[in-house]
Amino acid sequence: MREKSTLFIVVPCYNEKDVLPETSKRLSEVLENMISKNKITDESRIIFVDDGSLDNTWEIICREHNTRPRVSGIKLSRNQGHQNALLGGLMTVKDECGCAVSIDADLQDDINTIEDMVDKYLEGCEIVYGVRKKRDSDTFFKRTTAVGFYKLMRFMGVDCVFNHADYRLLSRQALNALAEFPEKNLFLRGMIPLIGFKSDCVYYDRKERFAGESKYPLKKMLSFAFDGITSFSINPIRMISTMGITVCFIAFLILLYSVIRKFTGHTITGWTSIICSLWFLGGVQLIGIGLIGEYIGKMYKEVKNRPRYIIETYLK
Repeated sequence: MREKSTLFIVVPCYNEKDVLPETSKRLSEVLENMISKNKITDESRIIFVDDGSLDNTWEIICREHNTRPRVSGIKLSRNQGHQNALLGGLMTVKDECGCAVSIDADLQDDINTIEDMVDKYLEGCEIVYGVRKKRDSDTFFKRTTAVGFYKLMRFMGVDCVFNHADYRLLSRQALNALAEFPEKNLFLRGMIPLIGFKSDCVYYDRKERFAGESKYPLKKMLSFAFDGITSFSINPIRMISTMGITVCFIAFLILLYSVIRKFTGHTITGWTSIICSLWFLGGVQLIGIGLIGEYIGKMYKEVKNRPRYIIETYLK
């Protein structure tokens, strides 16, 4: 068993003015409860990361910082996206804590599970994943697309935990290992399992959003899924190559058939089949070029080596 350690709860925020006061209140209660049980130290904190919000999220964070002793805040210079904001918070506090829990601000993830994560950490786990038990609260469309997303990721060879988002605990050792990953195209759900170390899962029921609107509409979810696949797998390119070989083989069979028909005197004008073939082959080529372009674009971002986030203010 480990001795008690300092816990930092990192909460990325983007336009969360409606839910932030309640989130701050509830997370503070969770910390106080664990401190009273002697599971974490009195230096434990909540770190809200403002990802360039357009509302008064940062003003609320400052107010909570002034009224609640365990609340701190990080303000990014501009909107960098959820994954960069989350990583920025984790990397900022990694040398100040023994372990860190990442959780969204919307209170959909069961915050009482944080204590279960800390228990796993005290037992020796370096990484603890928060995993949903079921998706009954989701709409049929949301549930179907989410399950399809995880199955597609596994099919493409991406190692990720089923029904796990970004609710997890990382020890300082795991945080230091994560800091060794230099890529700019972030997909933390795929990066964390690559770290290794002893890990475990805790299971919980996901709740309805307390207030505000979801920051992940369908368009963003599809983009996120595509980023995850292209960041961790070359299977799509291999599939395009396989498709190209298959199309060439079919084309060879059609050519052979046409030659036989020619010499047996059964030549038939095939304008429709030619047009369909041209459109099909043109579509395959465009898909292939576009997919390769996505990978080249990611390499372009990596080569520029620009900072993933810039911190404007850190309220300790």
